[in-house]
Amino acid sequence: MSADWTSAIDRARAHAPFLANALDRLPAVTELLQAGDGQAALALARKAGEGVADTASALRREKQALGLALAIGDLAGAFPLLEVTGALSAFADRALDTAIVAGIRRRVPDYDPAEPKGFFALALGKHGAGELNYSSDIDPILLFDPKLLPRRERDEPGEAAQRIARAVVEILSHVGHEGYVFRVDLRLRPASEVSPLAIPVEGALSHYESSALTWERAAFIRARSCAGDVAAGEAFLAAIRPFVWRRSLDFGAIAEIGRLTAQIRASTRGSPQVGPGFDLKKGRGGIREIEFYAQTHQLIHGGRHPALRLRGTRATLDALAEAGLVPAEEARLLGEHYDRLRTIEHRLQMQHDQQTHSLPKTAEGIEAVARLDGMASGQALLDELTAITEAVGERYDTLIMANTPTGAVAVPDQSTMPEDLEALGFADSAGVAQRIEGWLGGKVRALRSDAARAAFVAIAPDLLAALAAAPEPDRALARWEQLLGNLPSAINLFNLLQARPALIEMLARILGLAPPLADALARRADLLDPLIDASAFDLPGSVAELVAELTRFEAGDDYERKLDAVRRKVGELRFKLGVQLIEGANDPVAIGHALARIAEAALVVLTDATAEEFEGTHGHIAQSEMLILGLGRMGGGVLTHASDLDLVYLFSGDFRRESDGRRPLGATHYYNRLSQRAISALSVATAQGALFEVDTRLRPSGEQGPPAASLESFDTYQREQAWTWEHMALCRARPLYGSPEGRAALAAVVHAVLTAPREAEKLRADVLEMREKMARHKPPGGPLDVKLMRGGLVDLEFIVHFIQLRERGPGLDPDLGEAVRGLAAAGLVDAPLVEAHDALTRLLVAGRLLAPDAQVPGPAARLALVRACGYGDWEALETGLATARRHIADAWRAAFDETLEIDA
Repeated sequence: MSADWTSAIDRARAHAPFLANALDRLPAVTELLQAGDGQAALALARKAGEGVADTASALRREKQALGLALAIGDLAGAFPLLEVTGALSAFADRALDTAIVAGIRRRVPDYDPAEPKGFFALALGKHGAGELNYSSDIDPILLFDPKLLPRRERDEPGEAAQRIARAVVEILSHVGHEGYVFRVDLRLRPASEVSPLAIPVEGALSHYESSALTWERAAFIRARSCAGDVAAGEAFLAAIRPFVWRRSLDFGAIAEIGRLTAQIRASTRGSPQVGPGFDLKKGRGGIREIEFYAQTHQLIHGGRHPALRLRGTRATLDALAEAGLVPAEEARLLGEHYDRLRTIEHRLQMQHDQQTHSLPKTAEGIEAVARLDGMASGQALLDELTAITEAVGERYDTLIMANTPTGAVAVPDQSTMPEDLEALGFADSAGVAQRIEGWLGGKVRALRSDAARAAFVAIAPDLLAALAAAPEPDRALARWEQLLGNLPSAINLFNLLQARPALIEMLARILGLAPPLADALARRADLLDPLIDASAFDLPGSVAELVAELTRFEAGDDYERKLDAVRRKVGELRFKLGVQLIEGANDPVAIGHALARIAEAALVVLTDATAEEFEGTHGHIAQSEMLILGLGRMGGGVLTHASDLDLVYLFSGDFRRESDGRRPLGATHYYNRLSQRAISALSVATAQGALFEVDTRLRPSGEQGPPAASLESFDTYQREQAWTWEHMALCRARPLYGSPEGRAALAAVVHAVLTAPREAEKLRADVLEMREKMARHKPPGGPLDVKLMRGGLVDLEFIVHFIQLRERGPGLDPDLGEAVRGLAAAGLVDAPLVEAHDALTRLLVAGRLLAPDAQVPGPAARLALVRACGYGDWEALETGLATARRHIADAWRAAFDETLEIDA
């Protein structure tokens, strides 16, 4: 639709007294608007204060001219909503900055605004979001750094900052014959009832790190450093980012915002339904509820989804839909309704330049608003607003009411608790009741506050029922108690379980079935958070996609924070895969591949971060790079939850070269130190816990030698000195790190070694001797040790590697499963060996979680193991295991011409 400037001006003159007056007082701007040149009118408006000596007067003139040009362009359909609100917000930035400079110069005349320092303003609310109204207040927070604040030598910093703040408020909010610039509301500052107008940075940091409330978190979603020392403001916002964007899902935020909504609705003046006096901002289904809808989801999910950390309401709704957190149609509808409500709100404010959000109280007034907007009648406006607010209110109520506890929470009746617990199925109901009484009586740190106890009591019936119904109730209860005891605060966990009751049953299964996952939960209860996403049972993507996911660091993250961030994300991904195993959601072989991709991505990201940190001091070495070779299960690309990473660290280029940093090192020393740090990056426990155990014993220099070797020396060693068992290990070697050229060179070295001629009988003797030694020194740990038992995966590996080395080519794939398939296709092993490999690998991956001690687990864990491995019952699993071992024994006989004794 083309812009209609004539109609816009006519409607403004007829239905908006403020605009009619402005059209008469600003003829030059009006002339451009009549000619339909909106951009020229805006440009002229921005110059309206030029040459005016008084700062406040200059800003007021610009505000009036800018408001007129934007309003007429808005009414004409030439300026979309976000252009209007963006222009008003940009003017507010300029006005605040100008006022700060003027305030400082009252005491420090030579202050240079080109190098701002020591005093800054944060824009909050619609100003922060770039969505200001025509008649909005601005809600800045004014902060200062006492060490950098420009002031007279004799001025105390705090008093100097207050003078500046008072000047800012005076310049912007004083009403003169030309009107005013902005009303300034400083009540969003910390402890506004007692604090000064300008807050020292350290004091503000202390407040937000210790005692700030949920509504303050919501306010800071849209916070922006907008004036004064903007860089200092951005640094401040970065410092309080963990306060706003919490890593754990915070469903308690919904309850807080729900209570705030109820207070707003109860205190809002005017009609509760659309009609005369209805408040478009605070009424049910109004502007505030759409903003709260977006902000609530941001508070819950923004700590985990940086893409949601947006200031604009419409952009946030789109991002929530993109992330799959809200239905796309709902986001679209709310976004369109938001734009329309804001447009009508602007019409209200255009009429008299009043900060109003309420419809007029008379039918004539409503008719005038409708006509100003270009609608046919006041009734048409009311009908449209009724439909909009009903749709918004219904969706907002669904969000809030579904996640907000109702009524008072009663403390459980201690006298009947043993009977209640016995009815649930607890064997020692009296003992369990005593333990619960102890939790609520202050023995558990996480339950010492009234709020925590109330939140726990709210979930206790469902939780205890789920624990009683868990596969092993006593074990599940003990692990829950351990988890509870390790948490400094459990309110978020309780709120999450109350908001998502299905998680309670899943939590009970985890606690009862999978000791490694239960131990992980005891350290990090927030590992449950990702399970609410629709993608919880999806396998992770490629290594490249995982690298991209793991490198989403926060701006300003240092090396230590990067280590923590990777550990946190890898822990979540591994935990999700563990839950997929016990729920039987994906094939354990596919999960094993996924675990290896996660480990490879973590290795790449952390090695890159370590190299970057290291090069900052020592530089880099020309025509040289570090390479990492994966062996064992890591090389084969199938890990379990208990797997170590078998790695060999190498470097290319001339070992006689030296690095070019401020502290140069020779190549050998350089790469040994770098590899030691890279190993630590993967293995050392940080505040977020440990990541992987790294085993580098297969390096050419052995356990006692330096961790890194040159590619040239590795090649020489493998060709001239390596034992047969070391060549067997190379059958599962895979380059994991380095440039494409570097990895290709390393792969070529490995391939040349594996395809070198060998004397078949000596190879057979070496392989059999090695397996016999291994059987003596590493017997199986239990009846489910499918790796070490005779006829298990180690025997399968020995068969495959023997044939690979003997045949010098067929089946040379580091993935053991693919190698077996390749040998079977070449007629070198029987086809059933493929099924044997897959069956044992499934049992290995699933067993590391469900039977980590390799013993036959309890009945429920057995059923979970059966389901994960694709069998109908435990007997079928045992039959499948026995069949796989027989196939391997047959293959052993065919390969080595000797019998492999396996248990019955």
